[in-house]
Amino acid sequence: MVENIIFLILSGLVLRFSLSITGQNWVKTYQQTIAFLILPVVTYVITKTITGNIALSLGMIGALSIVRFRNPVKSALELVMYFVLITIGIAASVNMDFAYILVATCLLVIGGTRLSQFILKKFFSKPFYNVSFNEGMSLNTIEIYSSKSMEDIEKNQNIKNMVVLKDSNEYIYRLSFENSKELNSFKDSIKERNEITKIDVSYV
Repeated sequence: MVENIIFLILSGLVLRFSLSITGQNWVKTYQQTIAFLILPVVTYVITKTITGNIALSLGMIGALSIVRFRNPVKSALELVMYFVLITIGIAASVNMDFAYILVATCLLVIGGTRLSQFILKKFFSKPFYNVSFNEGMSLNTIEIYSSKSMEDIEKNQNIKNMVVLKDSNEYIYRLSFENSKELNSFKDSIKERNEITKIDVSYV
């Protein structure tokens, strides 16, 4: 079972990177990354739990039908986690080992992705996943007003928006950060630049 779960996680990771390489940028976000790693394991646990039990299979259909949304789903991770929670409850009623394995796997995946993000950004300056306002995440943001184009900021991996006002010859950059420490470090590195006319910071 452990080998199967490792294979499922690696399969999700390979598919995630394959889509990323082919230009599917939607898959690069945090929530999609977690969904690709956890959802195969959830499906595996569900299948193992209901194998050979028709009554339980019908009950599972009813339980999973609870996960319904009358509004469009904005968060893929939110939907996946609902499936995880329901599966844990059902698996625990049949075999606690399945519930333990699913909980441990989810914790390892969530912790592992955060650790991978920290290591890649710190030592290789390349993130494992991107952060996005579209996922409903609360992010620390900074808006920089400049009288000149700032090429280094335009190429910054955290930039989310750029506005150029030709009439007033003003450049506005909006960047987002997952934590305030990273934002403050960035702000300190640019605040003395003469071309910057204004800095607005918003913390979560």
